[in-house]
Amino acid sequence: LGAVDVLCLDKTGTLTEDRPVVAEATDGTDRPDPDVLRWAAVSALWTLRLAELPSADALDEAVLDAAEECGPSAAGEVDPEAYEGVAVLPFDPVRRVATAVVRRPGRLGVHTLVTKGAVEAVLDRCAVDREERDRLLALADRKAETGLRLVAVARADRVARAGTYTPADERGLTFVGLVALRDVPAPSAADALGVLARRGVRVKVLTGDHPGTAARVCADLGLRPAGRPGPDDVVTADLVDTLSDEELVRVADRVTVFARCTPEHKARIVSALRAGGHTTGFLGDGVNDLPALRSADVGICPRNAVDVAREAADVVLAEKDLTAIDRAVLAGRRSSGNIATYLRITLSSNLGNVIAMLTAGLILPFLPMLPAQVLVQNLCFDAAQLAFAFERPAASVVRRPTVLRPRDFLRFITGFGLLNAAADLATFGVLALALHNAPGDGGEAAFHAGWFTENLLTQALVMILLRTGRTAAERKAGGPLRTAAAGLAAVGVVLPLTPLGPLLGMSALPPLYYLLLGSVLSLYSIGLTAARRRYERRHLPDVDLVREDLVREDEEERAER
Repeated sequence: LGAVDVLCLDKTGTLTEDRPVVAEATDGTDRPDPDVLRWAAVSALWTLRLAELPSADALDEAVLDAAEECGPSAAGEVDPEAYEGVAVLPFDPVRRVATAVVRRPGRLGVHTLVTKGAVEAVLDRCAVDREERDRLLALADRKAETGLRLVAVARADRVARAGTYTPADERGLTFVGLVALRDVPAPSAADALGVLARRGVRVKVLTGDHPGTAARVCADLGLRPAGRPGPDDVVTADLVDTLSDEELVRVADRVTVFARCTPEHKARIVSALRAGGHTTGFLGDGVNDLPALRSADVGICPRNAVDVAREAADVVLAEKDLTAIDRAVLAGRRSSGNIATYLRITLSSNLGNVIAMLTAGLILPFLPMLPAQVLVQNLCFDAAQLAFAFERPAASVVRRPTVLRPRDFLRFITGFGLLNAAADLATFGVLALALHNAPGDGGEAAFHAGWFTENLLTQALVMILLRTGRTAAERKAGGPLRTAAAGLAAVGVVLPLTPLGPLLGMSALPPLYYLLLGSVLSLYSIGLTAARRRYERRHLPDVDLVREDLVREDEEERAER
């Protein structure tokens, strides 16, 4: 999740509120007609009652709310409650329509099919000639370009029958009119999109809505320029169908909004983004989102999603909100940053110790460190590194996707491991100078104590100086990592002087050793700092950007307090 650099999502319920609002209901001549809304309400009511959907459709609820506010028609003809539901053909993303079959009061032997859905899909099922169809489509396009979502309504009377109804019955319908709904942008969407952009996450909208509707919402939220959408701005599923996989990789990288998408289109676009080298997340909550959830690197769904979506997702959010997405991405990057820091510090330190151990083993007539001393040292170092779980990386780390790259790790570990080995070898020289008059067994125990102390002190320095992000001077005093490093250093100095020291084969060291060791550690700190700055210049963002992030992080910390 911390590596995600492209987030794909639908518009409804994420960029906009889950509850659209009916703006108008007009007939085929674009004149207000309340009966259009009420026929839509008949279809919505019996679809909700008979379809046994896992959750109520937001469009249906919006239509019913608007019809209730509108009240009964002047003729009293269309009252959703006055009809008796017979059957329903629920909406699906292929047909893109839903049909309710009802029995009208006082009309025995007649069933009425009321169909609503996407304008093109409904008109394909209506008995209209090509000229009329083109006129109605042009009318719908003009409305959609203003940012309205359109639902076309059609109906037809059929001779009542006892058998089941199928999509084949959705033919020869009479066009009733258009219901226009307005999407209200979610209050936190614009700010959340801005935060995601600053964190290096590009948002792409994959929606089944009209291109104009999607483009208007995205323009209002700053995802695309205002005005009429261009060919490189909004792409429809029809164009996606004409592209090869290689062409789609280039288009998916360039385009922000994909409209009229089916579940298969969404999954293919997500796969194309992954093929282009992006770590892709997908946010979805319905059965139709399953292909895309499985195609993404990280499938994300809210807690109130359908069961199969929650089972297919990698991350389940407490709420469907882009702010929650940002917090989740930030948590992933913090975890990744801490894991990366832990790996760099541990592996480089261990590599240096292994090199020094092998070198000392070739030179000394005794073991450089006894097994019990190795175990105690590792226990102390590992216990101190538990503090990484509570470390908060600098903003320069979490401002961009975090990817664990093996080659970068190898370069870092090799370079800093050799530097650590040089400090260990310098310590051997210090020990030889400080212990040249010590007797045989006493010299061996003192050597063990000296290297034990030096190892824990250098590891404490590494924990402070090699953590990713700010330098020690830029960081506020205190914190779990500093406390752990200070404790590790204290154990390294004090333990050989306690009664536990002789039990582990260590003895007290002369004062000269500590003076010489201080010089070695000072040079080691200077070398670590210089090497780290060189590494950051090559691998971390521009210094000015880091400074901006430091200021922003300080402001966030003050706001949290």
